[in-house]
Amino acid sequence: MQRLKSRAGGRIGWYVILVGLILAIFTQSAGAVLTIEITKGLEHGLPIAIVPFSWSGPGTVPQDVSGVIRADLARSGRFDVLPQKDFLSTPHANREVVFKDWRLIKAEALVIGSVSAVPGGGYRVQFRLYDVFKEKQLAGYRYVVTAGQLRTVAHQISDIIYQALTGVPGAFNTRIAYITRTGGVHHPVFRLQVADSDGYDPRTILRSPQPLMSPRWSPGGRRLAYVSFERGHSVVYVQNVDTGQRWRVADFPGINSAPAWSPGGRRLALALSPNGHPEIYVMVLRTGAVRQLTDDSAINTEPSWSPHGHYIVFTSDRSGSPQIFRMTADGGDVTRLTFEGSYNAAPSYSPDGRMITLITERHGKFHAAILHLRDSALQILTDTSLDESPTFAPNGQMILYATIVNGRGVLATVSVDGNVRQLIRTSRGDVREPAWSPYNHQLQVN
Repeated sequence: MQRLKSRAGGRIGWYVILVGLILAIFTQSAGAVLTIEITKGLEHGLPIAIVPFSWSGPGTVPQDVSGVIRADLARSGRFDVLPQKDFLSTPHANREVVFKDWRLIKAEALVIGSVSAVPGGGYRVQFRLYDVFKEKQLAGYRYVVTAGQLRTVAHQISDIIYQALTGVPGAFNTRIAYITRTGGVHHPVFRLQVADSDGYDPRTILRSPQPLMSPRWSPGGRRLAYVSFERGHSVVYVQNVDTGQRWRVADFPGINSAPAWSPGGRRLALALSPNGHPEIYVMVLRTGAVRQLTDDSAINTEPSWSPHGHYIVFTSDRSGSPQIFRMTADGGDVTRLTFEGSYNAAPSYSPDGRMITLITERHGKFHAAILHLRDSALQILTDTSLDESPTFAPNGQMILYATIVNGRGVLATVSVDGNVRQLIRTSRGDVREPAWSPYNHQLQVN
């Protein structure tokens, strides 16, 4: 291991041009609250009826739990959430369910539940999921939570329903990180923000008059690594999302960029430029010691670890144009992965390690795509033209990325088969540089 002391210099080429484009994309103002618009869903989603949960307690329930579940499943694009006006009955307990009522409106799945206040504070949330045609309960749980946990338990119920009906874990009870910009050209304010996966409850983690870039979640979802220019040059920080405590981990001469967590969360892969052009390094966070993995005259950047930590993929122009390469975690056995097109960059592994999401260029347009590692097939997923920063959902079913729509920066998601698409907008301005968290901690059930 070594500690970097050399001074940066020399060419920086397309890499700095790319960074400049990302910073220039921000407009003069941005809002904080995100709203989601489904632009493409399955033509025939699974019909599901979600009965409004009953409420037992003083006043009104502080959170519409069933409403959150309806929004989650509709947003997935894989369900046809039936309108309440079509319901022939509104059961809240097992004994009240008449399956014939739901077959008549062509529901294939049914969700019922209740929320009640408990003595001493808190709320009891119960739900049941049924297969209507088999007249069989598929899932049912009971939670006791605080008022502040009601949205979390709603997302967790959505995850359970999604998995029971699709066979794949849901990813509603997760978070996203992203960068916004407010203010004019001469007095910009950049914010690193974190929100629920549905855009609710955005929180500003860091505010800076200088650019912020490349937020990346730690494996446990409690920390973010990111790049800040607040010291007048690029510096990599790690910050605890809940406490706000942060550490400056890479402030070497030259470029400090593109942090990527190892699966165990003990190391960061970084792009550093002590010799004038970016190379891939790995840092042990506990000691600050670094090890250089690449060493050539090319630009090597944007590292990403494989799920089991055996490999690192990265972007390099050693072949003459930016392409995706893979090496072992100690820097050996470098292999080129992409051969279609003259520009492939920003790689990131799927949770199962079978795919890589990336940005590919076709006819001057930059699209989010996936590379299937088994057969090296490259599949373009989007029809937008200036995509960047793709990142997988923790269940591997969706990809979150940033793009430009009608001259404004927005976030977007697309399913890995390209059949479900969403836009995630702010009320004004732009939002960029997204990162999807790993799974959050689950609430206890009984």
